[in-house]
Amino acid sequence: MAWVLKMDEAIESGLVHDFDASLSGIGQELGAGAYSMSDVLALPIFKQEDSSLPPENETKHPPFQYVMCAATSPAVKLYDETLTYLNQGQSYEIRMLDNRKAGDIPEINGKLVKSTIRVVFHDRRLQYTEHQQLEGWKWNRPGDRLLDLDIPMSVGVIDIKTNPSQLNAVEFLWDPTKCTSAFIQVHCISTEFTPRKHGGEKGVPFRIQVDTFKQTENGEYTDHLHSASCQIKVFKPKGADRKQKTDREKMEKRTAHEKEKYQPSYDTTILTECSPWPDTPTTFVNNSPTPAPTFTSAQHNTYSVPDSNSSSPNHQGDGTSQGSGDLHPSATIQETQQWLLKHRFSTYTRLFSNFSGADLLKLTREDLVQICGPADGIRLYNALKARSVRPRLTIYVCQEPLRSVQLERQDAGNGDSSNGAIYVYHAIYLEEMAASEVTRKLALAFNIPLHQINQVYRQGPTGIHILVSDQMVQNFHDESCFLFTTIKAENGEGFHIILK
Repeated sequence: MAWVLKMDEAIESGLVHDFDASLSGIGQELGAGAYSMSDVLALPIFKQEDSSLPPENETKHPPFQYVMCAATSPAVKLYDETLTYLNQGQSYEIRMLDNRKAGDIPEINGKLVKSTIRVVFHDRRLQYTEHQQLEGWKWNRPGDRLLDLDIPMSVGVIDIKTNPSQLNAVEFLWDPTKCTSAFIQVHCISTEFTPRKHGGEKGVPFRIQVDTFKQTENGEYTDHLHSASCQIKVFKPKGADRKQKTDREKMEKRTAHEKEKYQPSYDTTILTECSPWPDTPTTFVNNSPTPAPTFTSAQHNTYSVPDSNSSSPNHQGDGTSQGSGDLHPSATIQETQQWLLKHRFSTYTRLFSNFSGADLLKLTREDLVQICGPADGIRLYNALKARSVRPRLTIYVCQEPLRSVQLERQDAGNGDSSNGAIYVYHAIYLEEMAASEVTRKLALAFNIPLHQINQVYRQGPTGIHILVSDQMVQNFHDESCFLFTTIKAENGEGFHIILK
């Protein structure tokens, strides 16, 4: 055993000696001092590589960091943005952290800064129609806000403000040198802004965005310092917990290779830097207390709204031309704006401020529903396609003609002329199954002053006159035909109409 150890030591000693000898000649041919590392680094290839590296002082260092205490979803691809699930109405902490290095932004030392937290749409399409979407939400949820600050739980926030016209934003002052936490509550859920189809639709993603400003010389907090945001989805109470559990169980069933493609779930959500939320009116976003429409309400009142005083669905019985109400492809931008105002779409004049008639008519039903919401989208689509309301009942009425106005027609049987009268009927479309509706539509169709019609009767068996009531109208058969005559009233004032 000892002999083996001595042999190993001898071999090792020999190898070391040979290695030292092989190194002893390196650089001797170049002469003393010929080998210099600085000379090697001065070669062009190293100079080019060195110039491509960014200087250390150019690395951007954000002055603040915002951390929301809510876990991220594990079902997010590796290079995608994180997604966080929140419960409706639950308080979530956002920690406002001072991330400045020594000497950064010294002008805010010992001073307060203002931060605005808002919940906004993640999809660009919905961002452009945010005003309309929020107005629809406000209509369905009167008195509620999309975003609130839980004041009792918040720490270090000062002068909290909520604008009644900005239901999705809160703002406050805070001292970066002190511990500050803002607890927010989101009251809208993601599925409230999804077009209803068959149920089970995916909810739209939102963003929680924080914009921070410093005070200017005139005392206003308008000088932008930093902005950051994160992607969220909001569920009904406890729905976020169930969704998080479902995602976690799905990931557990994946193979190790598939899991490598997804991000791990983190206990907190770090808001990433982004551009400040725009306050300019060109973005069509309701970020001003009183948005100024393109057309004033006084201009809007100059256009009359079509009423239902016509005898047909096309509103032709009152003598107005429906053609003037159609939007033609050749309509200019100004004519398109006037058409929107006339048809009670003044809310969207600003949104469609650059649309001509052809542009608006190219939009599909799905496009309009996504832009304007389900209610106004369908209404605008029907108005563009000139779709009328289907009447509940249609009857045909003809006034018994006089011999002086009878029209002659050719007898198809024998080719001889005869004086047979052609009875010309008028279609009466009833939107209401009421006797007063029949009276009004008859007056419009035959140009009879409504106040001169005393009663409307229907001629029954043996020539009796039966008063037309609401119940009788409700029992009319659709597309019934009537002849009517007029007789003087007993008191000599006005007349009665008799349907035969």
